[in-house]
This record gives sequence, C-alpha cells and structure tokens, in this order.
Amino acid sequence: MEAVIALLSLIIVVFAIAVSCIKIVPQAHAVVVERLGGYLATWGVGIHFKAPFVDRIAKKVLLKEQVVDFPPQPVITKDNVTMQIDTVVYYQITDPKLYAYGVENPIMAIENLTATTLRNIIGDLELDETLTSRETINTKMRASLDVATDPWGIKVNRVELKNIIPPAAIQDAMEKQMKAERERREAILKAEGEKKSTVLVAEGKKESAILDAEAEKQAAILRAEAKKEATIREAEGQAEAILKIQQANADGLRMLKEAAPDAGVIQLKSLEAFAKAADGKATKIIIPSEIQGLAGLAKSVTEVAGKETFYK
Repeated sequence: MEAVIALLSLIIVVFAIAVSCIKIVPQAHAVVVERLGGYLATWGVGIHFKAPFVDRIAKKVLLKEQVVDFPPQPVITKDNVTMQIDTVVYYQITDPKLYAYGVENPIMAIENLTATTLRNIIGDLELDETLTSRETINTKMRASLDVATDPWGIKVNRVELKNIIPPAAIQDAMEKQMKAERERREAILKAEGEKKSTVLVAEGKKESAILDAEAEKQAAILRAEAKKEATIREAEGQAEAILKIQQANADGLRMLKEAAPDAGVIQLKSLEAFAKAADGKATKIIIPSEIQGLAGLAKSVTEVAGKETFYK
C-alpha cells in the first residue's frame, strides 16, 4: 500500500513537472528563455517545451506599441527662460533579446534620454520658437531617441510635447497679448461689418434713386404721350370742324348756284355779309356803291312799311 501511494505521488510530481515545462505564448508577445543562466532562445507565438530544471523564462516581452507619459521636465531656452515641458513617447519592442539584456531599466533609460534630448533641442531655440515649433521639436526628438534606443531593441515611433508651461509672468504677458489680438480682430471684424452695412445702405439708396428716376421717366413719357394724343385729337377735331364748315359753305354755294338768284338777292346777301363785318372791331368800313344804293332802298322800304303800320 505504501508503494502504491509513493508511485502515485511520483506520477503526480512527474505530471506537474511536465505541465510546467509546457509554455503557450499568446499573440503580440515573446518570451526570452535561458538555459543554465545563458540565453537560449526567443519564443514567439505558439506552444513550446522547456527542459525541466535547466531552462527558465528570463523575460516576457510585449510586442505591441506602448505609450509612456513622462512628468514635466525643467528646460531653459536660448533666451534664458525656464519652462516646464512634459512629453509622451510611443515606442515598440522590436528585439526581445536586446530589450532583455541591453539595459537594466528601459523605461527609466528612455525617460532620462528624453529629458537630455529635450534640453539640448530647447537650448538652441528662443521662447517664441519653442512655442511655435512643436512639430520640429517632435521630429528631432524622435530621430534622436530612435537612434539611441536601437541597441536596446526599442523603436521610438513618435514623440509628442504634451504641455509647454512657461513662467507665470510670461503666461500673463501672453494672455494680455492674446486678449489684445482678439480685441484687434474684433475691432477689424466690426469695422468690416459697418463698412459692409454702409455699402449695402448706399447700394439700397442708389437702387431706390434709380427706380425713382426710372419711374419719373416712365411717368414723363406717359404724360408726353397723353399730351401728344390729346393734341392730335384736338387737331383732328379742329380739322374735322373746318372740313365740315367748308363742306357746309360749299353746299350753300352749290344750292345758291342751283337756285339761280337774281341781282337783288345777291345784293341782299352782300348786305348780310356787310352787317357781319360791321359787328367786328374795324373803325373804318368802305361800303361799295352797289350796297349803298341797296341800303337806301332798304331804308325806304322800312319807312313805308312803318307808315302803313301806323295808319292801320
């Protein structure tokens, strides 16, 4: 019975040792394996077996891109302004063996290297250039860090300046400058708006004046057309009246001619014409001798007719 228990215990121990020697490496990971204290191999994705007691896993490495945010570092610009700048570094492990044996603390090494590189770059720039040249600083830092971290099996993909914090006095001056710039732009926009408003008002007045002048022009044309039409109608009426008068005179002459009047009738007609002429404003009238005789005859006839009427 004791032998059975010992055998079962041995089997369990052997099974546990066998299970511990099986290693599964997941995606985006790598494992550095040592044998008897020396580097043996780097295991990638999949299942692996290690020799018991002589092989051990020295380091597990994450191959994904990683981000590390370093605290603000004091830097001095070329014009002796001290600023606080914090950086963000995006890196990726490309060689697990170099990463495991290249440097004792890779993250601390990158942080110190970032601070040193940042001071060197900012030291060649003035304050204004530092504030306006972030992209240039990022590019220079990435290139420098990538070269420096290559022996450690690390590739620096990007470096970003997260915050640039100048001294409080300079911040106040910058805020005042920004406020003045905003007020200047606001004044410019306001002036532009007033200018556009004035132009629009002037354009409206101009358009209104043009429309008024156009309306007055049309009204004058219509009045002239109406006056012209009235004058034409009046002239046509006068012409028609003259035509009718002439026609009546012609008809009278024709009728008189057809009646064949004697000399007495003609003399009476002449006397009527003379009476009409006497109604005018002439101060001297020359009476033909024929009409003078006829006038005397008419007077005598009037006197005789009056006497006959008296006797009756």
